[in-house]
Amino acid sequence: MSTPASLSSPRGSRLHRACRLIALPLLLLAASLSTGVGCSSTAPVTGRSQITMVSDGEMLQLSQEEYSKVKGDAKLITRGPAYDQVVRVGRRIAQAAETFNRQSGQPQQFAWEFSLIDDSEMINAWCMPGGKIAVYTGIMALTRSDDDLAVIMGHEVAHALARHANERMSHAMIVQAGTAVAASALAQDNPRNAELFAIAAGAGAQYGHMLPFGRKQELEADRIGLILMANAGYNQRVAPDFWRRMSAVNQGGSPPEWMSTHPADGRRIQDLEAGMPEAIRIYEGTR
Repeated sequence: MSTPASLSSPRGSRLHRACRLIALPLLLLAASLSTGVGCSSTAPVTGRSQITMVSDGEMLQLSQEEYSKVKGDAKLITRGPAYDQVVRVGRRIAQAAETFNRQSGQPQQFAWEFSLIDDSEMINAWCMPGGKIAVYTGIMALTRSDDDLAVIMGHEVAHALARHANERMSHAMIVQAGTAVAASALAQDNPRNAELFAIAAGAGAQYGHMLPFGRKQELEADRIGLILMANAGYNQRVAPDFWRRMSAVNQGGSPPEWMSTHPADGRRIQDLEAGMPEAIRIYEGTR
């Protein structure tokens, strides 16, 4: 049987090599994510295996630098009932996180700081590695009690406790390295192929891996946050209603789930309800 011309021609050979080169970084990525290249750790509560390729020291330095920039540019509220509430709830959530930290066998350094930023348009809060926390007045307007604020701060502290920022950086490094290797090899045949590959691979990695991974982290932070607030003595039963209020604010302004780092509001609420029995048992044990 004769060999098909498309496979025996030089053009066909380059195409075949390109296919193999494109597959290689994807296989390396899959292997590295499944075997734990770099430093492995385990997420609290869920027990999920993680890849953390950046040292805690580097993450803390980056966190402190960014936190200082934010505080330098922001209008901070440093006294009054709202500020007192942020500090009060934050300290109790932080204490629950420290308990997890001691019991995990993978201790982290936390130097807790709490900031209230005066920005009514920003419905947001965050916690950087090392325990640098900021809450915006825009999201405070949606809270009706300390329990509601504990939902927010528990979720954000959970991101730091579970080293989610380190994970995102590590996964991005792996994806970038694999793409660069393949693009460099393709450039030997045709620089345009390398350019097209970089565009296609970047989009594929973003929508096929990084965004779904971000949504997984958000749902994990919800679950860990429930446990943190329960251990801190806050009533986690308010969490679904709080996210329903958030959903009403976001209505019409959120992208489809597959284009977002965050899960759809309905899915988030459903997962919170599913994790409620465990959190209720813990909460009732604190009464």
